Amino acid sequence: TQLKLVNPSQYRFEHLVTQMKWRLQEGRGEAVYQIGVEDNGLLVGLSEEEMRASLKTLRRMAEKVGADITVLREREVDYDSDVPRKITEVLVRKVPDNQQFLDLRVAVLGNVDSGKSTLLGVLTQGELDNGRGRARLNLFRHLHEIQSGRTSSISFEILGFNSKGEVVNYSDSRTAEEICESSSKMITFIDLAGHHKYLKTTIFGLTSYCPDFAMLVVSANTGIAGTTREHLGLAMALKVPFFIVISKVDLCSKATVERTVKQLERILKQPGCNKLPLLVNSDDDAVTAAQQFAQSPNITPIFTLSSVSGENLDLLKVFLNILPPLTNSKEQEELMQQLTEFQVDEIYTVPEVGTVVGGTLSSGICREGENLVVGPTDDGKFLRLKVCSIQRNRSACRVLRAGQAATLALGPFDRSLLRKGMVMVSPEMNPTICSVFEAEIVLLFHATTFRKGFQVTVHVGNVRQTAVVEKIHGKDKLRTGEKAVVRFRFIKHPEYLKIGAKLLFREGVTKGIGHVTDL
Repeated sequence: TQLKLVNPSQYRFEHLVTQMKWRLQEGRGEAVYQIGVEDNGLLVGLSEEEMRASLKTLRRMAEKVGADITVLREREVDYDSDVPRKITEVLVRKVPDNQQFLDLRVAVLGNVDSGKSTLLGVLTQGELDNGRGRARLNLFRHLHEIQSGRTSSISFEILGFNSKGEVVNYSDSRTAEEICESSSKMITFIDLAGHHKYLKTTIFGLTSYCPDFAMLVVSANTGIAGTTREHLGLAMALKVPFFIVISKVDLCSKATVERTVKQLERILKQPGCNKLPLLVNSDDDAVTAAQQFAQSPNITPIFTLSSVSGENLDLLKVFLNILPPLTNSKEQEELMQQLTEFQVDEIYTVPEVGTVVGGTLSSGICREGENLVVGPTDDGKFLRLKVCSIQRNRSACRVLRAGQAATLALGPFDRSLLRKGMVMVSPEMNPTICSVFEAEIVLLFHATTFRKGFQVTVHVGNVRQTAVVEKIHGKDKLRTGEKAVVRFRFIKHPEYLKIGAKLLFREGVTKGIGHVTDL
């Protein structure tokens, strides 16, 4: 939330840019700015001219960090002033360097005849159903799934959004690769092809895909069937926030739809569930729902739509586009139990404080006064240091938890020994560093032949360095869409890598993704 961004000084501008960078890191690549709102939540509103200047500044900030911005909504504020004053909400999105796109996973639950396959078909194919299942799914397994070669009774569907928030799907007969290529955000629907006998086992299978959210599909004309309660229970058991889609509203009267909504609201409010239903009827509701849903898991948005007439389908798309890629609590708890690892993104000297580093804690917990080691230096060593104090959002903070961004003061530590891309870890981690590593990769796009001796920029987490291809196992060269295990060598200095870490590499139009398999 930012009140005014009119003509900031150069220093203030740099500060705002850094802040945007961290908000994007914590939000996993997304942040919503409310312009015309004070930090304490007071709706002040800006005049037309101030708003124009503020949006211009925001665009400049976004350009500087390589992000895109989309205006979500504008509202007028009622004030006793002659000039109309407005508030604008803006979505800022930047795909992290080591990712191809922001990745959001939604588990889909629903009875066999609830219309969920049709709904997924319409969303991902971009054509309405003819009421007899024309929009059935073209199954595509997400790239990670291809790589790990896992197959199951679970199918994957993808829906992309580009940086302007427009849907990218199969409608222009794109291939899955093209969808990945032109999307800045991908929603992967994980569909539990309704095998009721196996529900329990599948659910545990499902948790291993770490869904961020669940979508429960209920048919308006059958209302709450026996298994719907079970599905509600499963959504609760997955410990992820869920939202509900009431489908097939074209088949019934308004009264029937309302009855189903009332039934659901009653169940959701029961002590076992303790949820706050939020019925989405307009674009504005959809924006509010996405934001509140992300902040408090008790809210359950409810959509009523038809895959045949297309009624209200856009509201669901608006919602999915804005849904932030949260760290789900299970993942966060697991990360906090690991050893401390802080990724260094910024380094500066502050008078009377000494050397200060900014960045994100990717795992563990970091406390004031803690002793860590930082590295790797050019000759591959790690140096000891002490965290003197921690600041987060410009105020002191005693404990930093996994996933949070902050600045750490390191006192008299020599700043020239540090560089971006280093990590600070707890000494007992015995950090592994390497100059040569192997990765299983998929070549997404390539102009010339990819072979031994080829140089690419490799991104792994906050590590970014040029590496040269030393060997492609079992092949002389790779073509677009092919997969192989490749050995890379960093050309400058060793880096800290972990097995299993996701990597992305590029060089001109060449682009590929994969994961580290051997150090």
